Amino acid sequence: MLNGKRILALIPARGGSKGVPGKNIRPLGGRPLIAWTIDAARRSRHIDRLVLSSDNADIIKIAQEHGCDAPFVRPSDLSADDTPGIAPVKHCAEMVPGYDYLVILQPTSPFRSTDDIDQAIETCINQDASSLVSVTKASQHPSWMYRITENGTLSHVMNEAPHARRQDLPSVYALNGAIYVVKADWLQTVDSLLGADTLAFPMPKHRSIDIDTALDFRIAEVIAQDILSDQADNIRAREAAI
Repeated sequence: MLNGKRILALIPARGGSKGVPGKNIRPLGGRPLIAWTIDAARRSRHIDRLVLSSDNADIIKIAQEHGCDAPFVRPSDLSADDTPGIAPVKHCAEMVPGYDYLVILQPTSPFRSTDDIDQAIETCINQDASSLVSVTKASQHPSWMYRITENGTLSHVMNEAPHARRQDLPSVYALNGAIYVVKADWLQTVDSLLGADTLAFPMPKHRSIDIDTALDFRIAEVIAQDILSDQADNIRAREAAI
């Protein structure tokens, strides 16, 4: 709870991944991928309840083993490839009512921290925003992007000549999928988690990886090992200081 507002956190995790089959429970750094998000959310100072929305029995079982509540099974019609992302969020709000804000934490963003979650919640509530989404600086600027035409030539996406120097370009950001914070009453009136007054919550690249492909998972495994190594070093340092 923050400023008297009750906060529900939702982890949406359907079982039908095609790019990386079973990715939500695939081991990453010695524990299921979904456990990284559960652990970060459970340490939050502001989240009052953490729930899972899934259609898959294996995901539900593993999430419960790691301390995430699973009060319902997501209907199959909300678990298809073409299901709008907001649909299971609205369904969760209906199944678990009584909260002022929802925080959506996708398990495919394992490296967002508890501090990221709490700071995002604080920013949204303190500024009385309808919604907030996490972003990271885009790797490529759209001024340097092109389409390939039917005859194989390049067509600039911005319909203008590309800038010559990176330092002359304004910063642009991409959604990283790690954190969404929305007012529960606002959610019922919209068809998207982004609105005209949605706040941006910038996050660094190394905490913004969104696992969608087998290559993403291989990159995440390297980052996970670095994180676990740093944690082990910190524990040894504390023990040596005692």
